Amino acid sequence: MKILVVSQFFYPEQFRINDICREWIDLQYDVTVLTGLPNYPTGIIPPEYKGRKRRTEVIDGVKVIRSWLIPRGKGKLGLSLNYVSFAFSAAIKACFMKKEYDIVFCFQTSPVTMCLPAIIMKKRSKAPFVLYCLDQWPASLAAMNITEESLLYKILSCVSRWIYKKADRLLISSRMFENYFKKVHNIEGNVTYLPIYSEALFENLDCKKEHEGFHFVFAGNIGKMQSVDTIIKAAKLLENHNNITFHIVGDGSALTDVQELANELELGNTVFYGCLPIEKMPEFYAMADAMLVTLSKDSYITNTLPGKVQTYMAAGKPIIAAIDGETCLVMEEAGCGLCGEAMNENALAENILKFINEPQHVQIYAGNSLRYYREVFDKSRFFNVLTNIFNEVKKRGKN
Repeated sequence: MKILVVSQFFYPEQFRINDICREWIDLQYDVTVLTGLPNYPTGIIPPEYKGRKRRTEVIDGVKVIRSWLIPRGKGKLGLSLNYVSFAFSAAIKACFMKKEYDIVFCFQTSPVTMCLPAIIMKKRSKAPFVLYCLDQWPASLAAMNITEESLLYKILSCVSRWIYKKADRLLISSRMFENYFKKVHNIEGNVTYLPIYSEALFENLDCKKEHEGFHFVFAGNIGKMQSVDTIIKAAKLLENHNNITFHIVGDGSALTDVQELANELELGNTVFYGCLPIEKMPEFYAMADAMLVTLSKDSYITNTLPGKVQTYMAAGKPIIAAIDGETCLVMEEAGCGLCGEAMNENALAENILKFINEPQHVQIYAGNSLRYYREVFDKSRFFNVLTNIFNEVKKRGKN
């Protein structure tokens, strides 16, 4: 099977599409990725990709075609130019690419406009277009403080609806997305829930406790929507508990603000590591007594299920959260930890103390976490469902 993947982000940027493509290569699929120049999350294009360098390359058997874009930088203007430049340049490149594909697959994070090259290739190759939605649009504009009343929001609402309705099958990573598509875009009946899985290197970790005290780890993107400042404020509330340490692993647009807040509060119980290679991450998971997940209270973000949740579960780790919506529901179903209100540092601090003071529940949380992952988020299930969908849309296209 020949698959064209359209994704603004790809290796060396750390997104799950990297592992999906490697798995397809293992299944003997022919995989081509149309992507941008790497610059996430730092906003800086690495020297080895500047100029005309490495515009085409092969990574783990995947043929990678890179399209020009403006790096995202740190502000809203840079991010907007980044979004627009990729959609425009990749759409032009798509007009001149080869047409022999069986499936056009878009791994749609933000922005939804990254799907435009996929729609062009759908028309040129006459191949089914499968869109995997991980971020709702235009709701995700809330991250840029763009309100529903603004002209830009209304324009992008029309654009988003047009894009989503072009998909032969719309896959969603969170159950709450289904109601959003029905209510906002009038799309139903063509939607399939397909939660993302975790990379295999996080499974079967040796998690023997060989350290003193209690260690709580947040791993992933550090942007405004992730509300990592909630963890920092909770750390301040717990600073007199000398046996507690917080580990923040990741990078993003809000990292500097979060570090400055930690400095202002004169925290001695919080360590920042920046962005590390994914191969280094199992060390932190193995060391953690529990993993942390936080999100803001924006209405759209509560619908999402951050990919880190599946990774935490695959590692068999208890989870402590300050979060609303889909993630809280999943945690309640799984019985894998403690969940409090989003952006409520008091509730987060209270749950951390409760976790420490009730050691009899720790192994129960850990076991439930791994059990739920294997039942709901298992990697083999993900690819079985996806393969069946590909075969279905291909068959429907021939008819």
